[in-house]
Amino acid sequence: MKQKEFLTTVLPFKDKLYRLAKRLLVSSEEAEDAVQEVFLKLWNGKQKIKNYKNPEAFAITMTKNYCLDRLKSKQAGNLKIVHSNYQNSENIEKAVEANDGVSLVFKIMETLPEQQRMILQLRDVEQFEFDEIAEMLESNETAVRVALSRARKTVREQLIKQYNYGVS
Repeated sequence: MKQKEFLTTVLPFKDKLYRLAKRLLVSSEEAEDAVQEVFLKLWNGKQKIKNYKNPEAFAITMTKNYCLDRLKSKQAGNLKIVHSNYQNSENIEKAVEANDGVSLVFKIMETLPEQQRMILQLRDVEQFEFDEIAEMLESNETAVRVALSRARKTVREQLIKQYNYGVS
C-alpha cells in the first residue's frame, strides 16, 4: 500500500478518532497524541489494512484500546476515566461553583476598559497567540502583553475582593 492510498483510506475518519480520544482522555493534547499513535500503528501495519473488512471500525477500536491503556498506565496519573452515567453530588457542587466563578469573571471582564476586555477575551478565552492579537488590534506584542497583565491583575483583585467579602 502506497502513502497516497493509505491517506485516502485513513484520513476520512481522523476526526472521529479524535472525538473518541477526546471523550475518553478529556485533554485535547492527549487526544491528539492518541490519534497520532494510532495512525503510526496503522502505517506500520499498512499492508494488513486491505485484509480488514472495515478499516474505520478497526481504527476506532485501536483508538479506544489505546486510550484505555493510557488511562491505566502510570503516566496517566492526572487523567481520569470519564463515564457519562456517573455523577455524585460532590461533582455537581464543584461544577456549580466553577460555573459561578466563570460567570463572575465574565461580569468583572465587562467592567474592564474596552481594549483590556478585548485582549483578555482573545487571549484567555479564544486562545489566540500574542502576535495574532497584536495584528488584529493593530498594536504591538508588548502593548498587548502589558494590557493583558493589567486586565488579569484587575480581575484577580476583584475576585479576591469578592471571595473575601465579609471575612476579616
